[in-house]
Amino acid sequence: MAESMIIRIQSPEGVKRINASKRESAATFLKKVAKEFGFRNNGFSVYLNRNRTGEISASQNKSLNLLKIKHGDMLFLFPSSTAGPSSEVMDTSALTQSSRPTSALLVVEDDIDQYLNKQEGKIYRNRDPQLCRHGPLGKCVHCVPLEPFDEDYLNHLEPPVKHMSFHAYIRKLTGGADKGKFVALENISCKIKSGCEGHPPWPEGICTKCQPSAITLNRQKYRHVDNIMFENHTIADRFLDFWRKTGNQRIGYLYGRYTEHKDIPLGIRAEVAAIYEPPQIGTQNSLELLDDPKAKVVDEIAAKLGLRKVGWIFTDLVSEDTRKGTVRYSRNKDSYFLSAEECITAGFFQNQHPNLCRLSPDGHFGSKFVTVVATGGPDNQVHFEGYQVSNQCMALVRDECLLPCRDAPELGYAKESSSEQYVPDVFYKDIDKFGNEITQLARPLPVEYLIIDITTTFPKDPVYTFFTSSNLFPIENRESLGETQDFHSLATYLSQNPSSIFLEIISDFHLLLFLVTNEVMPLQDSISLLLDAVRTRNEDLAQTWKKSEQWATIEQLCSTVGVQPSELHDYGAIGGSTHAVSSTSMWSCQHCTFMNQAGTDQCEMCRLPRT
Repeated sequence: MAESMIIRIQSPEGVKRINASKRESAATFLKKVAKEFGFRNNGFSVYLNRNRTGEISASQNKSLNLLKIKHGDMLFLFPSSTAGPSSEVMDTSALTQSSRPTSALLVVEDDIDQYLNKQEGKIYRNRDPQLCRHGPLGKCVHCVPLEPFDEDYLNHLEPPVKHMSFHAYIRKLTGGADKGKFVALENISCKIKSGCEGHPPWPEGICTKCQPSAITLNRQKYRHVDNIMFENHTIADRFLDFWRKTGNQRIGYLYGRYTEHKDIPLGIRAEVAAIYEPPQIGTQNSLELLDDPKAKVVDEIAAKLGLRKVGWIFTDLVSEDTRKGTVRYSRNKDSYFLSAEECITAGFFQNQHPNLCRLSPDGHFGSKFVTVVATGGPDNQVHFEGYQVSNQCMALVRDECLLPCRDAPELGYAKESSSEQYVPDVFYKDIDKFGNEITQLARPLPVEYLIIDITTTFPKDPVYTFFTSSNLFPIENRESLGETQDFHSLATYLSQNPSSIFLEIISDFHLLLFLVTNEVMPLQDSISLLLDAVRTRNEDLAQTWKKSEQWATIEQLCSTVGVQPSELHDYGAIGGSTHAVSSTSMWSCQHCTFMNQAGTDQCEMCRLPRT
């Protein structure tokens, strides 16, 4: 009998074969496994059975023959939670679906995706007293549970649902007898495949192996987000205030969380808790985003508050009658819902925020990033309309194949190939005047083929992640309105909110950003405890942070900016502080504006002498 044998190892990466011998020790065999799978350490376990029983340990002083491992046996590898190939996080749940194609680089999906993966998703119906002829425990075609992707059920909802949820779409792909054995969500690529050596590079040569396929645009049947909900009207009203006061358009980023949308089977809702307004230049008919040096810090603070960037919002408002407070209804079926330029911007943002997906070889597919437009509705009042662009549009934007038309905002234009770039042909289907379906070249392209609409709502019972009152802390980057974020505005805000609960006063998204990003006393390294208190609504944690030296310094800075004595009295009642001092006990550095203690001749911030 031959001494050598081949052992199969099943892992999240797939199945690999290891050459071994019967007399080989378990430790030697595990070293071969680690080398084959690219593990830098022993961050994995190998078992004889799929249910994690019969572990093969390096400490076992036994040969493979004594462990009863034979030629052709299948062993099961489970990476640990802290180590994996190339130091990437592995998704061990994929082992239960080993028949499906998996990528070499697996990622952990978002919490909402992991939750919906575990849900049954069936649509249960009650027994029909007229059509059902069976007993209370029986089922028939009139009352049997429906699949979450049942189109007839979705079309009869009020209002009708044109797009099934993404997880319902996955259930449709993975259903049937094969259970999705061959399902792989491939991302579209419009670029020439690299590594083709049979001809010179483009533009001198191209072949069918490296040439990207032509694209026929279809209306996407599913959507990654099924509903957008603002927690309360205050969030939207404060954003609209800029347009009301200036007449200029405004753009902002939506921060919130993804939750289950129960009105649609396996649906996802984007809940908006705050709007961050980045640096920008806005006019009555244009918007220009500027570089934001604080963007990374804002994302970090939001993450510590349990939030993430879920979308973007912009206004397109033109006043129609100032006396009635009406706005012009301009976006409709006779004009456009999103312009080509806005579709390209939405595609750019969606490509920046991909949706992690275990069924994609790339580890991501589509995006949950949403677009909200504040514009006039049919009743000439401000409406909030939600959209996404399709995965096909994301690919065209990512590979720089789509352009807007200068004189027709409702039309895009697929670029033509040049010596610098090969662009595949892009088509769309239309109906001619005789009622026949025809295929058209996407030059130009109606952007309605790229748009997915999403309902945008406000709850009947408002939700407040952050504190709200009649006196709110100013929003960032509104200097053109005369609204600035400084210690004078902070002192005014504190004096105008006489609540004795410190957590309520400090629970303001824009205030927390100011405390972290201000140039005089940034608290980025010492505010984690306060952010935990706001996220968990823990007043004891907030009181603990309030007693810190950092908050004492903030109070001293507020007391030196000219707050009136009556305001200081209220302010002291708010904070209950014993650290406040008179403005004469500190001096402001002329170089960096840092507030220094009296009696010092050198600035503690810039180390320059007092002048």
